[in-house]
Amino acid sequence: MDKETVSPNFEEIRPLNNNEVKDAIEKLLASEDFERALRYIMPDLNWTEFSVLMRSFKTKEDFKNVMAYNAVMTVAKKTTFSLTISGRSRLPKEPCTFISNHRDIVLDAAFLNVMLYDVGHGMTQVAIGDNLLIRPWIETLVRLNNSFIVKRGVSVRQMLEVSQTLSKYMHHTIKETKESVWIAQREGRAKDSDDRTQGSVLKMLNMGGDKDFLTNMMELNIVPVAISYEFDPCDFLKAQEFQQKRDNPDFVKCQRDDLLAMETGLLYNKGRVHFTLGSPINQSLSKLDKEMDKNELITAVATAIDHEIYKHYRFYPCNYLAYDMLYGGTRFSANYGIKDKKSFEEYLQGQLDKIQLPNKDEKFLRSKLLLIYSNPLKNHLSIQD
Repeated sequence: MDKETVSPNFEEIRPLNNNEVKDAIEKLLASEDFERALRYIMPDLNWTEFSVLMRSFKTKEDFKNVMAYNAVMTVAKKTTFSLTISGRSRLPKEPCTFISNHRDIVLDAAFLNVMLYDVGHGMTQVAIGDNLLIRPWIETLVRLNNSFIVKRGVSVRQMLEVSQTLSKYMHHTIKETKESVWIAQREGRAKDSDDRTQGSVLKMLNMGGDKDFLTNMMELNIVPVAISYEFDPCDFLKAQEFQQKRDNPDFVKCQRDDLLAMETGLLYNKGRVHFTLGSPINQSLSKLDKEMDKNELITAVATAIDHEIYKHYRFYPCNYLAYDMLYGGTRFSANYGIKDKKSFEEYLQGQLDKIQLPNKDEKFLRSKLLLIYSNPLKNHLSIQD
């Protein structure tokens, strides 16, 4: 049986198979929206040469290893000071489930994949919410790039079935097709960078297993990943959303907001970006009692993931400054200088100036920006106590 032929139950969420690559590429090249989006990022693109290159790809691996890799590295060169990874000695040899904190809608998994490829691990399959598949070409592109779809916004009745299918697909991918997968520790990004693994994500991961909760978790071979962006280009959008929700508890983002966040995250400065691979948590899980109350087990697994993430953040002057500015005092003054402080103050003001709200509460917005940059440090300190 073809390694990538999977159960029909997965048809709606799986990545494309290699025999579908040719049609997918033709569909993309025929899409004016796709061409427009590419030209926005690469104004000097020669469409004829690009089309020839696209048609040369016969498999997903060809596409990922050349086109996707080069596209992500182009973004990294234009919008980061550096992109680095550490902890590769902790990488297991067998397929695993990478679970990370979530900063950027598109780039968290994309950056991780190019760096895993560079260290010889191979790229992972990536979970992506269908709320981001705003245009038909985006769905074609992400499935061509080996992403599987997480269905959002379904009814409560459908949610159980959708979660079971997703979980079974992930177990199948790890155990049968022997590929690693990536999923964020929560649905949506932590707007204030207070990264915590959601119990609902772990409950979903459990559904696809056929054993007890702890064994099902261990079969997924979870490896936590700590993602540290020096600057989050979407920080002002996140702060703005905090005020919109404060002023109107019924406020809900629209599709245009998601598009703006994707675009802002892709195109603007992130400074230094670092990924740290944590230790696989199976050793910690093996010490837990399978007979514990299930909710206690879920909390224990979430805590094990969070602990690895908190432990492995990388910090920059802005994190130390934000902490001291938010909480008062000079606890971390050894980690920054006068120049750093002036530069960060100017950065904060520049981001605040981008916020266009009729009743703009600058003091509130500033405190939220400081929270975004100080929370990772606060969580890191919480496990040192």
